[in-house]
Amino acid sequence: MKILQLCKKFPYPVKDGESLAIMNLGKALVKQGAELHLLAMNTSRHQVEITGDAAALQHYSSIQSVFIDNRIKPWDAFLNLFSSQSYHISRFIDLKFEKKLEALLKKHNFDVIQLETLYLTPYIDCIRKQSNAKIALRAHNVEFEIWERIVQNTTFGLKKIYLSYLTRKLKRYEIQQFDQLDLMIAITERDRQNFRQLGYRGKDVTIPIGVDPAQYKADWKNYAQKKDLAFIGSLDWMPNIEGLKWFVDLIWPELASRYPGLQLHIAGRNAPAWLHRLNQQGMLVYGEVPDARSFINSYPIMVVPLLSGSGMRVKILEGMALGRVVLTTSLGLEGIPARHLKEVIIADQVDDFLKALEYLHDHQKLLEIGQNARKFIEGQFDNLLIGKQLFKVYERMTMTTV
Repeated sequence: MKILQLCKKFPYPVKDGESLAIMNLGKALVKQGAELHLLAMNTSRHQVEITGDAAALQHYSSIQSVFIDNRIKPWDAFLNLFSSQSYHISRFIDLKFEKKLEALLKKHNFDVIQLETLYLTPYIDCIRKQSNAKIALRAHNVEFEIWERIVQNTTFGLKKIYLSYLTRKLKRYEIQQFDQLDLMIAITERDRQNFRQLGYRGKDVTIPIGVDPAQYKADWKNYAQKKDLAFIGSLDWMPNIEGLKWFVDLIWPELASRYPGLQLHIAGRNAPAWLHRLNQQGMLVYGEVPDARSFINSYPIMVVPLLSGSGMRVKILEGMALGRVVLTTSLGLEGIPARHLKEVIIADQVDDFLKALEYLHDHQKLLEIGQNARKFIEGQFDNLLIGKQLFKVYERMTMTTV
């Protein structure tokens, strides 16, 4: 089976959940016998130096990338107010990328074109003109829903009005793409049901994000040591910034007062200036760290205070695979059926977080949750098993046209 994976940013180095999700599923498909090709945007917002010889990329039979300037430009954003086009989507429309895609489709006879996120759907017309391949949209999120939640948590009037307008256009665009797909791949069952309620009537499947448990070695010793907290996530992603600000403004000062010496370690690329300027007791900001797994493994408790967003949080899967105690909201846990005080700790309000941290000194309980978390990942989110599920779906889908 020949598969082309289209990405809105180059998925290596693996520095965020989206990249890990793309790379892991790709490797799993190749292990099932697929021949996998990659065409990715290398965007101005997430530009990387592409060498093409990294061992992590060897599962690709070919790799192509196109630089795209997708910066948010005030003048373009203003002009978009008078357009029916979604500004979120328009920043990923590029003629050079389309030409590269067209050349690939002429060169290869693909069975499946896998679009990684909604932002690749503007190229469906090009695919239909040049190929008979089945088109699968791997919807990492219900995209407009992320922005709806951000709007709900925005208090500034003009900003709220503007974001509401952009969100309505994004929602309209997302729904319009339904009829163009051969397969909808939802990351969570909740997302799949949402797409159904929005009007999707085609073939669909729920395929969660997986990890390779063998790549995650838990450090159980630090459960008996100092009980510091850790946060890690891309700090140019609005739901992460929003949740972290809520936590450091409303929760951390009280925690620092109750537990003298307790520290909060914060890591993530593109940390905003306001975060570096904070002078809160016990809070350390590192910016981007060279090894995310090592950072997560250094602290027994991983805080994921998400208030908005959609889809599945890969960092939670990684934290659980490393045997960490993940302290998160119900929304943060979407798509991950872990249980409160069994495999994770769930807290939705300020008081819930404060109460949850009463377990700081219960070494045995924390260790038990961490060990349960590791077993949970091994049983339900092993990447190879997840890749097998999707490969079988692709086999059935492509056989119907033979």
